[in-house]
Amino acid sequence: MLKLQIPKNRINYLIERMQHDFDLAALETGWEFFHKGRVRDVELLDGVEVHADVRGKQTYKVTIDLDSFAKSNCSCSLGACCKHMAATIYALYASYARPELLLQQLRQAKLVKKRQQSARTTATAARTEKKLDRLEPPKPDQPPAAWQRYFDQQFYGYALTQQNSIELFYNAVKDSLMPIAADWDEPLRSLYTLHVLLFVMRKIDQFYADTKSSYLSYYIETGSKTVAKQCMERFAELLPALNFAELLEEHERALNETTALVGEFALDGKESPVEWLLVYRSIWWRLENQRQRVEQERKRLELLRANETLMPRKRDALLIALAHFDVMQGDDQKAMSLLEQLSRREAKDFFLYLHRCYELQQWNRMLAWLRWLLPSVQRAQQEELRTFCTYWMEAVGHQPDDGEWVDVMIALLPRTYYFYTSYLMKAQRYKSWVDLQISNRVSPLNLYAMDLKAVESSDPALLLPLYTQAVERCINEKNRNAYKTAVKLLKKLHSYYKKLDKENAWEEYIYRLATRYSRLRALQEELRKGKWIP
Repeated sequence: MLKLQIPKNRINYLIERMQHDFDLAALETGWEFFHKGRVRDVELLDGVEVHADVRGKQTYKVTIDLDSFAKSNCSCSLGACCKHMAATIYALYASYARPELLLQQLRQAKLVKKRQQSARTTATAARTEKKLDRLEPPKPDQPPAAWQRYFDQQFYGYALTQQNSIELFYNAVKDSLMPIAADWDEPLRSLYTLHVLLFVMRKIDQFYADTKSSYLSYYIETGSKTVAKQCMERFAELLPALNFAELLEEHERALNETTALVGEFALDGKESPVEWLLVYRSIWWRLENQRQRVEQERKRLELLRANETLMPRKRDALLIALAHFDVMQGDDQKAMSLLEQLSRREAKDFFLYLHRCYELQQWNRMLAWLRWLLPSVQRAQQEELRTFCTYWMEAVGHQPDDGEWVDVMIALLPRTYYFYTSYLMKAQRYKSWVDLQISNRVSPLNLYAMDLKAVESSDPALLLPLYTQAVERCINEKNRNAYKTAVKLLKKLHSYYKKLDKENAWEEYIYRLATRYSRLRALQEELRKGKWIP
């Protein structure tokens, strides 16, 4: 459309002015004018002024000064920074890249600038207001709600500006909030530590939601998941230290507020990098002896679930929470029946029960959960699959045979290849191990030398088809390097034939191989170098 091309530094200067001087409406309408071909007669005068005609209700004269943008003008009523000037700049940009991409870039820049201005205004107003109402540090006699308000105030307006900001936030929280309860008595000090973790988790949710459309979204999501995992690890360490009996006796109100806060976040069904349902169920498991309290919570969940307008994710969260109380009472079948109503079953949501069974060495109960989880594991992430297989390996060791385990591993191939191959080697099922490598077309060069040595010591004949297949695959690649690899494999294959005292079979095999591929001159040369053929 346009052959005029101004220097790159001039284009960058104009883009900068578009970001700062034009409003979004002018930028969008300007692009429409350009897209519809309304920019005509673009020319460069004296190397510093661009002139163009832009058709609107009438034809407007646009002049853009490349040295001083402030001198630029348009014959329209606005006079400058208008849609006609924007259309002309898009026309100039078209010789470098697609103007619609520039429009997207400008939209994003305007959106970020608007958010920053809004955040600064809000933060300034909040700082002015909060100076008049500065909270005192938490005290042991205060309810946890007051602790959380203090936490929020201390980190109000915390902005994420780099990919490590969430990790830095977590460290800042620990450094500034943890020492406050250093001299408190147990178990309140542990409960306070739990609330600091819950605060971090709440903020992770907030950061994760607020930056969904930001250019930093990938880094924020990654950082959120990393810190959420660290919080869950710290939670797992902290939970056994919480003395619920003492909390119920001396700080019942604080405990009630804690369970209410956790329930609020665990049961809302929102997407989150934090495993809120795991936190919720772990805490209630520690309260399983409080029958009246448990029954009240169950009734509350039933009332919430009765709402027919619930979104699927929230309904699922309530189902998982309700089923947990059945598990706590040992009625796994009732829990599984309830969980069949889930709109989406995620394996990771139920590893809590596998771990519990492992701790109590309830192997049959663990197997029941593993069988129930099997359909959802087929679409699980690799880390979840690894956890699933690890628990099943533990359970199968307490069964009369491993037939079911083997069937599961085969059904989940190729994703279970590493678990299955490791198990077969450990169980000394060398024939099945070799068959697995052959079916997955694994080269002996990619296998552990110690594993090959173990099979060789048991029965070298098992390795003959594995090496034979690898040789054939190398030859079929039809290049010199592959032929050299084939000869290397043949050398090892020959050693197995010798060990089996099958020299005649070897001679017949190498003769047939050379004959079958007699037209491959490079292969024949490599075979001669290896002294396999005359």
